[in-house]
Amino acid sequence: MEAFLVSAGLVAVAEIGDKTQLLAMILASRYRRPVPIILGILVATLANHALAAAVGAQVAAWVGPQTMRWTLAVLFLAMAAWCLIPDKAEDGPKAVGRAGAFLATAVAFFLVEMGDKTQIATVGLAARFQDIVTVTAGTTAGMLLANVPAVLCGDLLSRKIPLKLVRTVAAAAFAILAVLTVGGLEMGLF
Repeated sequence: MEAFLVSAGLVAVAEIGDKTQLLAMILASRYRRPVPIILGILVATLANHALAAAVGAQVAAWVGPQTMRWTLAVLFLAMAAWCLIPDKAEDGPKAVGRAGAFLATAVAFFLVEMGDKTQIATVGLAARFQDIVTVTAGTTAGMLLANVPAVLCGDLLSRKIPLKLVRTVAAAAFAILAVLTVGGLEMGLF
């Protein structure tokens, strides 16, 4: 349960203000069909994060526990710094073509998520917990927690929640995870 909750919480907070959340708002305003957009986000995230989690688990199996501990700590600190850098709508794709809402969302989300901070966080979380399914489920739940409200009422939310505060909270969460990893306080995983 820890792997699921940590993965969901970190990704949900890290996703706020991210380019994929901005993409969700853009697609929602373009298509005005929330169900296919939400399903597209779900499919794209499951595929993308399952691949990322598989990579993370494999890396953890290849390297020793001490190397993994320090690698994860550095990765989580890098994620903390990255969370402080705001994304812009221009960072996403310029057009989604003539595809329907589901296909446009699935393809755009999968591509935009490549190399994104939440995908890299998924790699690190899977390496830390060595549980591909639970981490993928958690990070996907976190993506949905952040993006479903963006699809349903993104304009209102963006005016009510200061993104600088959200980025700071996400950075702090990743920094705390880095400290816990170095301190060996992750429930005997290393």
